[in-house]
Amino acid sequence: MDIFSREKRSQIMSRVSGKNTKPEIAVRSLLHNLGYRFRLHRKDLPGKPDITLPKHKKVIFVHGCFWHGHTDCSRSKRPSTNEEFWREKLDKNIERDKASVKALEQLGWGVLTVWTCEVKDKDKLKTKLLSFLGR
Repeated sequence: MDIFSREKRSQIMSRVSGKNTKPEIAVRSLLHNLGYRFRLHRKDLPGKPDITLPKHKKVIFVHGCFWHGHTDCSRSKRPSTNEEFWREKLDKNIERDKASVKALEQLGWGVLTVWTCEVKDKDKLKTKLLSFLGR
């Protein structure tokens, strides 16, 4: 059962942004503070990665736990209303993500997914990013 009315939930969902989200900006800020320079939302790469580090041939996706189906995360609970719509939509997102990762890896790019629930713990996130980038 949702705590919001259908109209209020619709209004909330319509305002969800796909670019420059707070978690994405937090990851970019951390990378910048670590001395990395990057490009944003490159349309010429599969999946249009949130962050691209061309010098390192690495890309980073910053995924919302709900929208991209983060396994075993409390934030990825599917809505109980309009279940078929949400199942189809979220399953398509997950399949598209898998296809993008596969295509990028076939092109020789390293791929990292950072989940929004991981952004709050800055130390863990820093370790994850440095490990991915080979430092």
